[in-house]
Amino acid sequence: MKSLRLKRVYEAPGPDDGTRILVDRLWPRGIAKEKARIDLWLREIAPSDALRKRFHGKPEEWEAFCEAYAGELEGEAAQAAAGELLDRLAQGPVTLLFAARDERRNNAVALRAWLKRRGGGSPG
Repeated sequence: MKSLRLKRVYEAPGPDDGTRILVDRLWPRGIAKEKARIDLWLREIAPSDALRKRFHGKPEEWEAFCEAYAGELEGEAAQAAAGELLDRLAQGPVTLLFAARDERRNNAVALRAWLKRRGGGSPG
């Protein structure tokens, strides 16, 4: 299994990024598609709008968010997106892109932890 990295979408693309996959439901504010150099946008693997709004700005509820998001990741659309992500990961390095300011508590961090529990990916 190849490496899985996380990066804010606002950071410049790097030579070690591999396939750059945006895992947010909404397009990041203020960034042009060309500048972001996003190879794939997996909206279906992002938390639902309801979940995102429920936990936005509530870092004290991080564990509850992760649990609720893991439940959403078991849905059919999210499973298809996860399969595509794992296929890309099998081919080489993948960087999960996110827009959140909090680099320790965001959906990409929760997604990476979920993938690791399922045996997909190694920390990068």
